Amino acid sequence: MLGTSGLQVSAEGLGCMGMSQSYGPSDEGESIATIHRALELGVSFLDTADVYGDGHNEQLVGRAIAGRREQVVLATKFSLSRKGDEMVVDGRPENVFACCDASLARLGTDYIDLYYQHRVDPNVPIEETVGAMAELVSAGKVRFLGLSEASATTIRRAVAVHPIAALQSEWSLWTRDIEDEVLGVARALGVGIVPFSPLGRGFLTGALRNTSGLSEDDFRRTNPRFSEENFSHNFAIVEALEEMAGQKGCTAGQLALAWVLSRGPDVVPIPGTKRRAYLDQNVAAARMELSKEELDRLERAAPQGFAAGSRYASPHTYGESPERSV
Repeated sequence: MLGTSGLQVSAEGLGCMGMSQSYGPSDEGESIATIHRALELGVSFLDTADVYGDGHNEQLVGRAIAGRREQVVLATKFSLSRKGDEMVVDGRPENVFACCDASLARLGTDYIDLYYQHRVDPNVPIEETVGAMAELVSAGKVRFLGLSEASATTIRRAVAVHPIAALQSEWSLWTRDIEDEVLGVARALGVGIVPFSPLGRGFLTGALRNTSGLSEDDFRRTNPRFSEENFSHNFAIVEALEEMAGQKGCTAGQLALAWVLSRGPDVVPIPGTKRRAYLDQNVAAARMELSKEELDRLERAAPQGFAAGSRYASPHTYGESPERSV
């Protein structure tokens, strides 16, 4: 259950972004098969956004769930768009309405279960944006509202306008900023937590020993945490995970995901993958239990603030700072 909203979802979700962008080439047939496999396994909470692949990802998800809509809790996002090499954020009410209608058309559905503002627009009061989103609920186009990477102040102001079912923010063993203030405020206001990149963009799985094998368009090539000067420092987390995973009989990625899942019953991570084999591994992590000793070991291996390098290459609207409203 996501907070106190009444929105019930699967224990894990499936992040679909990588099927359309950021992590090198993908096979559309395998991507759709991965979504179908997720539904077979009970992973019914699917996450996309209008900006992923500039609409391609919503279209792909729409094709994958055609004839299966009743099996899915469908989440998508608005407010980000590409203008050349720049990301632009737009929280104006007229953009809220236009983006929702466009997403509905691409997804091939007449309603969205969970509609997020992808990033907060610093030039539009959050009250105006959420007010417009609330109109979508009244119109039956959206069931529940969410925010992504919002600050504690923004969450408080948003909830005063309309209940917020979920906060989507990056949260993993190497990204724990949400624990400073945002997490406590969200929980106090009945907002569920949806961590994206719970596997550290694949880093915490141990599958990536360096960046030389990444495709030229893989955004991790320019991500500070994957840079040569930071990689070896950050890899200490992976080494600790691999040692523990060997003793527990699981993978490093499963252990990292189990840690996120252990954060509370209101926490629903959305690990992204475009391959069925990795999906199966992620789902298995939901059945793992971590002892207090194991949790303590992970805490020592990856204390808050340990990771070297910022989350993105520059503090633009794509998410360096969760506080972008006034």
